[in-house]
Amino acid sequence: MREPENATYAFCAALMDELWRCGVQEVCLCPGSRSAPLALSALRHAGLRTWTLLDERSAGYFATGMARVSGRPVAMLTTSGTAAANLMPAVVEAYYAGVPLVVLTADRPPERRDFGALQTINQVRLFGRHVKWCADLPLPEADEAALRFARSLACRAVFEACAPPRGPVHLNVPLREPLVPVHQARPRVCPEAEQGRPSAPYTAWTVADPQPAPQQLDELLGHLREADRGVVVCGPLDRADFPEAVCGLARVLSYPILADALSQVRAGAHDRSAVVPAHEALLRVGWVASELRPEVVLRFGATPTSRTLQAYLASHPEAFQVVVHGGGDWPDPDHTAHQVVWADPVAFCRWVRSVLAPRAHTAWWRSWQRLGAAAAAALERFLESVEEPFEGRVFWELAQLLPDPCVLFVGNSMPVRDLDAFFPCSGRRVRMLANRGASGIDGVPSTALGVAASSREPVVLVVGDVSFYHDLNGLLAAWRFGLDLLVILLHNDGGGIFSFLPQAEYPEGFEELFGTPHGLDFRPAVEMFGGHYRRVKDWPEFRQAVREGLQQGGLRVVEVRTDRRRNVELHRQAWQAVREAAEQACEGR
Repeated sequence: MREPENATYAFCAALMDELWRCGVQEVCLCPGSRSAPLALSALRHAGLRTWTLLDERSAGYFATGMARVSGRPVAMLTTSGTAAANLMPAVVEAYYAGVPLVVLTADRPPERRDFGALQTINQVRLFGRHVKWCADLPLPEADEAALRFARSLACRAVFEACAPPRGPVHLNVPLREPLVPVHQARPRVCPEAEQGRPSAPYTAWTVADPQPAPQQLDELLGHLREADRGVVVCGPLDRADFPEAVCGLARVLSYPILADALSQVRAGAHDRSAVVPAHEALLRVGWVASELRPEVVLRFGATPTSRTLQAYLASHPEAFQVVVHGGGDWPDPDHTAHQVVWADPVAFCRWVRSVLAPRAHTAWWRSWQRLGAAAAAALERFLESVEEPFEGRVFWELAQLLPDPCVLFVGNSMPVRDLDAFFPCSGRRVRMLANRGASGIDGVPSTALGVAASSREPVVLVVGDVSFYHDLNGLLAAWRFGLDLLVILLHNDGGGIFSFLPQAEYPEGFEELFGTPHGLDFRPAVEMFGGHYRRVKDWPEFRQAVREGLQQGGLRVVEVRTDRRRNVELHRQAWQAVREAAEQACEGR
């Protein structure tokens, strides 16, 4: 580390250096005067990479995307005032999604607060309950005690961000002028306080994975041994070792797996024989959801995307439902859980598998697999027959076009639901991600670009037009940092999901209040940010555009124009095809 010019820079340099020692490698920041000591300290540090973004709201999501895909904590730095407040949406997403962020907000010194100083708001506990931990720092000093405190605080911040359940933390840093690195006399301090202990964090920390306690799970093990009619439900969960562990457990139990696309269980090189294909479409068949009554339900991950699957679980409260909870929000929105087990999901699967004898496949297992196969075949036949642009077919096409491996990032509202309904089981290694922490439509392109910045694999984003509009300014990051991102833009000129909701039954004011047609052509905006834009008219052109976009790199947007009303009709035709196939499969037993 270089010799700091004054006490402020000594303190900020120690803080940044210790964040690096504890595992932070990336610092996302926005321009600002008050934050200059922190920003320059990060820029000067040889181990830290700085990413300067011009808009705080987009920058917060960019940092969230980086931390989500890398698994490492990422620092996010802003200046004071409303700049800090613009991080709120991304902080909320990171909190509910379990993404480790260290948020640093520069602030005015105490004597300037509450006295009408410009660009000054109350930043203490700015994010409320949406951070795991927060601290309002003292004014920087450079004596030995202050620098030890700076290092200990940085260690504590990274620990809190990374300890289960992961999430954001907030350090509010008041800074006095001078904010530039002018030379001033400062106390001489010992090298250990200035530089930290060699080759290690100033304060080391360890988190041990929780293991199930056998004596606490006697009732659960009894149910698993006795019940043939069980299902394993996998909600959104981004753990590379989870798919193999849960599929191994399901095979031992002879329980079918109902896997959300975001669980990472549906696609990959692991054994997927327990996964029920097209379960989301299958459970829309009323008699199937009613007759396939489980005795036991094992639930992993966050709340499933599919309301159909949620309704299926809620309709069988008599089943012994177990939630394996690794931390964060209590994932039981319908209050049907009989037991919650706080344990690492992978450790839980492996332990239960080790203490239970394998069960032969039962009629229950065979019924699920037969009906699931019939539903998947019916969906495939239907999708192949749809020649017009259809949002559901986009995901079926992508399953055949995406490279192995790759990351598929999906926007909220209809895209993530269509992913869950139409993306088939696949042997390709496709990591499927979405902002399902708070499930908002804002910040999606910025998050995907943050993913692209940290991922070694190609990244494809599927997003709706309103969500794309929300974060157009985030596209600047692609040009500034030379990032590759292929965007599939599902353009139906408005809020397509509302056409599926009860609001659509009331035509008075529907378009004005919910459909919200905007008439925007996104080509000029994309080209302004140095991107390439292509509107496709049919499926052969779509396939060509996707292949070329992946090969050529840069920011590539492929627009698929659809009609909202027709989109609803095609969805209903798809569910009808599955319904007929399920009935035929039942008759042919």
